[in-house]
Amino acid sequence: MSTVITDNLTGKTSAGNVTITAGSATMQLQQGLAKAWINFNGTGTIATRDSFSVSSISDNGTGATTLTFSNAFNSADYVLNYTNGYGGSVNFTTTAPTTTTARIQSYRTDTGASQDRTYNLVALHGGLA
Repeated sequence: MSTVITDNLTGKTSAGNVTITAGSATMQLQQGLAKAWINFNGTGTIATRDSFSVSSISDNGTGATTLTFSNAFNSADYVLNYTNGYGGSVNFTTTAPTTTTARIQSYRTDTGASQDRTYNLVALHGGLA
C-alpha cells in the first residue's frame, strides 16, 4: 500500500486534468467533485449551517430561497440536488438558474402548498468558469 501526501495536484497536460483510475474505470477528478453545497435552516430568519462556495442565501417568501455562488459555473446547465429531509417535494422555481444563482422552492407533497423547511441540503455539480 502506498500513501501520497501533497498539498496540490496539477494535471500534466492541463492544470484541471487529473484522471483517477480504479480498476478498469477512470474519471476526471475535477468533474466528479461538488463545486458548491449548503446546509441551511429555511424557517424564521434563514441561516446557513455550513456551506462551500455559496456566498449568500436570500429568502424569497415561503419555501423559496435563492443561492448565490462564490464561484460562477461555466454555464447554467449544472446539476442541482436538493432535499429537505421531510419528504416534501422540491424543485427549481420558474426563475431559470444562472451561472451565479439558483432559486429553489419547497412544497408540501400532500397539499402542494409552499412550505419553509428546517433542514435544506443542496449540492451542485458542473464545470466552473
